[in-house]
Amino acid sequence: MCRKLIYLISFVLVLSLAGAVQAGDPWDHWWTNAFGDNLWSTAANWEAVGVPTVNSRARIRTLPGPTIADINAVARYVEIAVGDSSTKGAVTMNSGTLTVSATPTPGGGFTVAYDGVGTLNMNGGTITVQGYFSLGRNAGAIGHVNLYGGTINSVDLQMEGGGPVCTMDIIGDGTLILNGNQLSTVQGYIDNGWITADGGTRRPGLDYNFTNAGKTTLRAVHFLNPNPADGSTVNASVNQLQWTLPEPSLPGGVVDCVVYFGTNPDVEANPKVVIRRVVESVSVTLAPLTTYYWALDLYDSGFSPTVPYMLCPIFRFNTFNQPPFVNAGDDVATWLVNGLMVVQLDGVVSDEGGGPGPATLLWTVIAEPNELNPAQISDPHVANPTVTVRELGSYTLQLEASDGEFTATDTMQIVVYADSCEHAQKQGGFAWLAGDINHDCKIDLLDLADMAASWLQNNYSTE
Repeated sequence: MCRKLIYLISFVLVLSLAGAVQAGDPWDHWWTNAFGDNLWSTAANWEAVGVPTVNSRARIRTLPGPTIADINAVARYVEIAVGDSSTKGAVTMNSGTLTVSATPTPGGGFTVAYDGVGTLNMNGGTITVQGYFSLGRNAGAIGHVNLYGGTINSVDLQMEGGGPVCTMDIIGDGTLILNGNQLSTVQGYIDNGWITADGGTRRPGLDYNFTNAGKTTLRAVHFLNPNPADGSTVNASVNQLQWTLPEPSLPGGVVDCVVYFGTNPDVEANPKVVIRRVVESVSVTLAPLTTYYWALDLYDSGFSPTVPYMLCPIFRFNTFNQPPFVNAGDDVATWLVNGLMVVQLDGVVSDEGGGPGPATLLWTVIAEPNELNPAQISDPHVANPTVTVRELGSYTLQLEASDGEFTATDTMQIVVYADSCEHAQKQGGFAWLAGDINHDCKIDLLDLADMAASWLQNNYSTE
């Protein structure tokens, strides 16, 4: 009787324990998207057991993967592309939070690409990983993080190098924050080309203990106010790089910089135009139609006198070719002397914008009174030749300059009168002299003779 009672009690206890296990939180939560709305927060999208909890492992092995929006999601582990090398999976973070907890220990980690091809699309919100953040776990796994916006906080970053390349591209205001000083590790990923900014067109901004105290911060945006601005196109006549240095971390401290500048996309292969100086500009010489790259390493005496605390993004700009400046000079009014006049032309040409080749000049007569007796230019290929004119009337001359890509022109006029008196009459404010009887613009014996010949004559009326 007692033995049966013991067996009965034992059987009930076993059943009770089994019921407790089934009622507890299962370890694996597999994504199915069975409900079809693609939302992490929909329980029916997870295989049988509902939305992951802080004590479970969220595993994604199909597309489309879950989207997190306007919720506070949790998990102990998140693993994308679990299965084999052909498995694909993705997580899209739009807003809200996702906390991958390491409590209770051990545990806590986010793996983008466990076995196959995994993708994390980070558009907004915050992901906090209290353990590891890994791209590519097993051999052949390929992980991609598109950090378009929002923030990823993690203890560390692991990008596996034993297989195909895993990548992270940071665009817009996307930010990655890691515990402690991980400049060397992250810079190694950047140097390998695994971490890029804006689709690989720039090197990401990287700093330790500046943007976030005690942490390494990686982002695409910058605060150095570079001029020329990143991605801009400027005139080749620009002769300075300019930037704004941050304040030192300690009162009385110093922030100095090294500046790389040149045409090599591998920015550190370019010359150092500034070496450990506290300056915010440097003079440079630009060529037209050229792409330039420049970047700064910043040193703060409050952190380390020898190790940079910030490696800024690569700034890139292009120079354009501007048409030459041409001024044919002022218009000229003149007169013939002994049947001709030699006029000095006063053209000005500058080509500060540069061009494929040196600027070439050409003077031409595009209109004249008599083409059968044309004006003659002494040397049409220089800015200041002379031109000989022999006809009365108006001449129009054109000065043209070409830099091999663009051509610019300007014109001037030469008006030729018969003599200096006719020229004088055409000027504003002209008035005949009282004694200039014959209107030849001078008072001389001819005027006196004319006056004597008409002495005592009158032309008034009488009755």
